[in-house]
Amino acid sequence: MDARQVLAGVLTITMFVMLGDMIKRDHFDSLPVDSIHATRKQSLLTNGVGPWKQDAQSLTSCWSKQLLGEPDESQGYVTFSLTNGPEYHLSQIADAVVIARYLRATLLLPDIRGRSGEQRKFEHVYDVEQFVKKLDGVVKVAKSLPSKVITGPVVKVPSRVTEEYITDNIEPIFRSKGNIRLATYFPSVNMKKTKENSNIDSIACLGMFGTLELQPEVNGVVESMVERLKTLSRKSNGQFIAVDLRVDMLEKKGCQGNSACYGPQEIAMFLRKIGFNKDTTIYLTQSRWDNSLDALKDLFPRTYTKVK
Repeated sequence: MDARQVLAGVLTITMFVMLGDMIKRDHFDSLPVDSIHATRKQSLLTNGVGPWKQDAQSLTSCWSKQLLGEPDESQGYVTFSLTNGPEYHLSQIADAVVIARYLRATLLLPDIRGRSGEQRKFEHVYDVEQFVKKLDGVVKVAKSLPSKVITGPVVKVPSRVTEEYITDNIEPIFRSKGNIRLATYFPSVNMKKTKENSNIDSIACLGMFGTLELQPEVNGVVESMVERLKTLSRKSNGQFIAVDLRVDMLEKKGCQGNSACYGPQEIAMFLRKIGFNKDTTIYLTQSRWDNSLDALKDLFPRTYTKVK
């Protein structure tokens, strides 16, 4: 599993999964070097048309470690692997942290397994020290299992695990066996509303958005790719929108008749209504062009998928 492929997947969770291979090569090579520098310089001097956020504005954290309190004495180990492609890593981390905290268990640093069976160490892609530091005071993290400790039985865990599910399906096995290994699965569409639990929500949010940092060399590739896309989005003054849209998900049973599932036309109308103009550049996580995307391209001609 190439490091560039790993990093491309990592960025999808928020908005950049398409960075690695989204635009065909002739689009990347269409600008002369002088034009690239001139366009980038201009994008720094002017604001794009539309409700863009300024770089200086930051989001408020959705977690507070101060409210959680120190973790209890460890009662065992929770182990897991990051699987299903890098775009799922954040969700798997979040669920593992929530479960380990709830069970008062030590979380073992995961390995990374590719779709074709490749296996890599966590530190090949992510910053281990930052991961441990960010979870300090929330859950205990071990870099390896003691020699006489076995991983325990495999427990299937749905993404966005709830406290009720942990209590009914995971905790009894953990108390009986002492250690467990998580195997996260992802329901096609999970639109069920759960009861608010500020404690678990805060832990999940920290796990998803506050723990993973790319290794410096991988992060350098990310930054160069983002800068390249900014340059190519010259009609938007270096600004662009990334949309996690996959047509195959809209065709799943969970989305049929579900008003919470938004297709290309609804997304296009929303973006226009909040002020983005037709010259806005849009990058989609959709792998290849689908006819249903024509509704989006009609309003935003500069719309691209991973493969044209």
